[in-house]
Amino acid sequence: MYDLIPNNRSISYPTMKETQHNPSQRRGFLKQFLTGAAALGAGMLAKPAVVAAAERLASPDISEADEWFKRVKGKHKIMFDVTEPHAIFPFAWPRIFLITNGKTGTPPEECGVVVVLRHSAAAYAMGDKLWEKYKFGEFFKINDADGKAPATHNPFWQPKPGTYKAPGIGEIQIGINELQASGVMFCVCDAALTSLSATIAEKTNQDAAIVKKEWLDGLLPGVQLVPSGVWAVGRAQERGCAYCFAS
Repeated sequence: MYDLIPNNRSISYPTMKETQHNPSQRRGFLKQFLTGAAALGAGMLAKPAVVAAAERLASPDISEADEWFKRVKGKHKIMFDVTEPHAIFPFAWPRIFLITNGKTGTPPEECGVVVVLRHSAAAYAMGDKLWEKYKFGEFFKINDADGKAPATHNPFWQPKPGTYKAPGIGEIQIGINELQASGVMFCVCDAALTSLSATIAEKTNQDAAIVKKEWLDGLLPGVQLVPSGVWAVGRAQERGCAYCFAS
């Protein structure tokens, strides 16, 4: 999102072999490294919303997140990593995983499925009131179920029967609530919520802390807050989940 070195300037570093045999080059390398780090820090300080977001990364109580992951059980386990809105796929694939496992003799209750909503896909973890108030459809470029206009509500929360269909299959139940009823576990990245709420707060001249709290209060029922999406990806794999990129 942001250049690490201001003005797109490149920094040329000596090779490891050169620094091993030349003390002055080692000192020069250290100086260049520190200069680059300082430039990075200065670049970040020029973006108050991002800095403020970073300072609040650990603000909510997420101590129960590790306990939540202990609920991942089953003969066949998978984690879908959702980093961006990607049409119906982040929600269709978990359903297809359950359907096809059923066809090979494994019912849904014997499957462990985790969906990690992170980066801009974190919007899917929030309820309709927030979608309407903050115009998530426009901000995240997410269209309604018809694909004709920016969504004014969460298109995958309690969709009307028949909203989603698949060729050769017919109606397919891929609403978050429908997947939860089948045992699919959803979590959302707190780091993403922190950064995104700070960005929107800055654009709308609001207090970032107030916006973040409103977003946390508006999370969908059953969606677990986790420290970060990458943290959740790691935890899911530690629990034996196969990895599937869903964006």
